[in-house]
Amino acid sequence: MYTFLRALLFRLQPEQAHGFTLGLVRVAGSIPPVRALLMGIFSGPPAPVSAFGLQFANPVGLAAGYDKDGLGWRGLACLGFGHIEIGTVTPRPQPGNPSPRLFRLPDEKALINRMGFPGKGSAFVARQLQGSPPSGLILGANLGKNKDTPLEEAARDYLELFDAFAPLADYLAINVSSPNTVGLRRLQARDALESLLDAVAARRQSSAARLSRRVPVLVKLAPDLNDDELDDALDAIQSTGMDGVIATNTTLNREGIRSMHAAEAGGLSGKPLFERSLDMVCKIERRTNGALPVVGVGGISSAADACRMLDAGATLVQLYTGLIYEGPGLVRQILRGLKDQCPPA
Repeated sequence: MYTFLRALLFRLQPEQAHGFTLGLVRVAGSIPPVRALLMGIFSGPPAPVSAFGLQFANPVGLAAGYDKDGLGWRGLACLGFGHIEIGTVTPRPQPGNPSPRLFRLPDEKALINRMGFPGKGSAFVARQLQGSPPSGLILGANLGKNKDTPLEEAARDYLELFDAFAPLADYLAINVSSPNTVGLRRLQARDALESLLDAVAARRQSSAARLSRRVPVLVKLAPDLNDDELDDALDAIQSTGMDGVIATNTTLNREGIRSMHAAEAGGLSGKPLFERSLDMVCKIERRTNGALPVVGVGGISSAADACRMLDAGATLVQLYTGLIYEGPGLVRQILRGLKDQCPPA
């Protein structure tokens, strides 16, 4: 059935299709009988996981970028996710980059996007997160700086976002790896990243008593870092006491891509990203001796992909582009497959 529905959705422009499906999910999540029906259809077997002090119902999450403004996360929770990461959120509203800025590559089961963190801003998103979350769901907030904030003042944006979302989300993700905000990836360099994360760590420490908890903070890295750059970033992450890494964001690499859209600027996601993300997870696992939890994301579209990512050292996995090509039953499919293909040790 999803193959038929996908054919209809793919007749729309990518952003139109995304807005339409997110709107449907938002409405469905607001109607208790429909919400219960969806949960009955799409929920998979439980597979609890502990990571950075949190208990997840299962290891499969929704990556940032799908629900940027926190509009549909309650409905998306009905699809069986153990966690959902909203955002990327910026302090102030911004339009993002000019359209067209999202391109499908169906033959490669991939997307190219140069969205540029479009969104309604932190105040709007914070309102969407008010109230109790669905039972058992872990909610993350992915944080990024505004386009017009100078790099040397980036910490100001991240601290403002920390203050807004630490009381609302179970964990926070510092996004310094999108290729679509000019200069942002320079924050992955050791000195810049250490300075930023030192400020975040200090704010977390000063707010712990008020929040009655230590908020887990993860850092999302690019797949295009070389070994030395990765070592520098991991040193900064560990030395500042951050809780984990999300590996990875989209890639600028176009190796093997033959689509007519291959030359479009922006980050590539989907199946062509999988091996690069898998390799990054392996490297992080080796370089940290497993001391730093890793969320593996990039090109996962089957239980076999998820199993390989978990075997490589990931504690959790996230989906995005695979969901677009494989449909809402992908979470259940992965969870069922993991029981047979990747049983717990």
